[in-house]
Amino acid sequence: MRRTVFDAGHDAFRARIRAFIDAEVVPSFGKWYDDGLVPREFYYRLGELGVFGIEAPVAFGGAGQSSFGYRAVLAEEIARAAVSFGGSSAHVTRCLPLVRTLATTAQQQRWWPGIVTGETMFALAVAEPGAGSEPADMRTTAPLGTDGVYVVNGSKTFVTGGVHADRVIVCARTAAPRADDPSYGLSLLVVDTATPGFRVGRQLDTLGRKVSDTAELTFTDVRVPVADVLGAPHRAVEHLAAQLPRERLGIAVSAYAQAKAAIRFARLHTAERGPRPGFQNTRFELAACRAEVDAVEAVVDRALTAHDQGELDPADAASAKLFATETAGRVIDRCLQLHGGTGYLTDSPIARLYADHRIDRILGGTGDALRALLATDMGL
Repeated sequence: MRRTVFDAGHDAFRARIRAFIDAEVVPSFGKWYDDGLVPREFYYRLGELGVFGIEAPVAFGGAGQSSFGYRAVLAEEIARAAVSFGGSSAHVTRCLPLVRTLATTAQQQRWWPGIVTGETMFALAVAEPGAGSEPADMRTTAPLGTDGVYVVNGSKTFVTGGVHADRVIVCARTAAPRADDPSYGLSLLVVDTATPGFRVGRQLDTLGRKVSDTAELTFTDVRVPVADVLGAPHRAVEHLAAQLPRERLGIAVSAYAQAKAAIRFARLHTAERGPRPGFQNTRFELAACRAEVDAVEAVVDRALTAHDQGELDPADAASAKLFATETAGRVIDRCLQLHGGTGYLTDSPIARLYADHRIDRILGGTGDALRALLATDMGL
C-alpha cells in the first residue's frame, strides 16, 4: 500500500540523506564503529545538510518545519544502511524539542545558530549512577547562591552525546522536594562544558549503538548563571514528561525502520545463497516478517499523522512504542536467524541492527511501564 504520511518535501529530503549516507557514512562507518565515536567534524557536515535545522525557526537559519515525518525519514534511511549518526540522536530528538518549547527569546538567540550548524551540540543528562531517572533518588544538587549563580555538584550517567557535547541540559535539584511532590525542586540547567569543574568520565561500552558517544559526566562546583535555566525552575520533571509522547513516537519510528531494514538484509543474504532445500521455509519466514512490519507501519503512520495534527496523546504514543518495539524485536531476531552464522558476526549489518534495537525496549519507558500506563488509561 502507498504510504500517505510523506509529501514531496519528505521525498526530496530522503533522496538527499540516502545519497549522503551511501557516499560519506557507509565507507567510514567501520572505523567509527571500531573507535566507538564519530569524528566531531561529522556534526558540522550534518549541519550543512540541514539535519539539525529542520524544526529550528527560520529566523535562526532553520527550516521551520513541524512535521515529524522528516525525523521518520532520517530514521528509516539510517536503519536502511545499518549505520548511525552518533550522539547527534540525542541532540536532535531529546534536546532540540526542549530548546524549542522552553527556551526564552534571549536563550534562543544565543543557542539556535550554533545548534543548526552543528557548532553547538547539546546532550541531556538525567540518569544518575545507582539512581537511574527516579526523581526522588537524584543526588545532583545545584543550589542558587547569593550571587545569582547555581553551583552544580554530582554525576550523571548514560549521557548520549556526552563526549562531544558543547552544552549539557542537566537535571539537578535546586530546591528541596515537597512532601506531596518529590519531583518538585528539580530544574533543567544548561551547562557550558567549557566551565571549570565539568569533566567527562568514562565513555560507556554499550551492547549496541557503539558510536552513540554514551558517557558518564561529573560536576564539581560548576557555576551556571540564572540566565541558563531552561524552563520554569523546580519543574524539570514536568518539562521532561511533556516530551515523552514525542520521544516514544521517535522510538516507535526507529523500531519500525530497523525491522524493515532487517527484512531487506535478510532478503539480500538469502538471495546471494541461492535456492536450496528448505528455501520454502525461508520464503515463509520472510513473508511472516513482512506481515508483521506492515502492521507496525500502519500503527506508526497513524501516530505520525496524529502528531502532525497535534492529536498524539500519551496513551497512543505509549501503545505505538510498545507494539513497534516488541514486534521489531521478533522480526530482527528471525531475520538474524536466516543469516545463520554470518548474522552472529558483529560487523554484519543484521548484527548491528539486533544490538542497536535492544535499547528501544528500555528507553522512553520499559514494556511493563507502558503496559501500566495503558491499563490506567483503560480504567483498569
